[in-house]
Amino acid sequence: MAKLLVTSDLHGSINAWTMVKKLLEPNDCLAIAGDLFDTRYGSADKPDFQPGTIKQELLALDNLFYYVYGNCDVNTFFPGHQDFLNFEFQGIRIFLHHGHIFTPPIPGRTQVIIQGHTHMAVLKKEQEKILLNPGSPALPRKNRLYTCGIIENQSVMLLDLETNSVLRTLGI
Repeated sequence: MAKLLVTSDLHGSINAWTMVKKLLEPNDCLAIAGDLFDTRYGSADKPDFQPGTIKQELLALDNLFYYVYGNCDVNTFFPGHQDFLNFEFQGIRIFLHHGHIFTPPIPGRTQVIIQGHTHMAVLKKEQEKILLNPGSPALPRKNRLYTCGIIENQSVMLLDLETNSVLRTLGI
């Protein structure tokens, strides 16, 4: 069965993008909670900073993807997206945003709220909703783990990308 791979805060890192992309299988979907490209403040002098390559590879993917802008993304670099998005994956109602601006009202039937921005992986349940921050595969903070999230089989997981081990799982 297909999974929804969830990431955020890659900040134009081709190495982080490659690590995430390797986890995608043909029928999987990808959700990106902002700061994918970092075309606002990015470090063009660093060889790992390759937002143009990431953009080309993302557009070439056969996988369905959901993307929202982060505070470091310039919408003219990758037009046609929004600051937040509601969508369904395998019958699970999801609200996706970066978390850097005022959050609009979250639809009452939302089951999973995904946000990035802090670079800190979080998976918890509050008021019958699951909150997932996938952390950052490029610039993790606090626990220094390179992480992403996975939604699959009515469960939400945090995955350590270096060890490929599940850090935490919650059922929906």
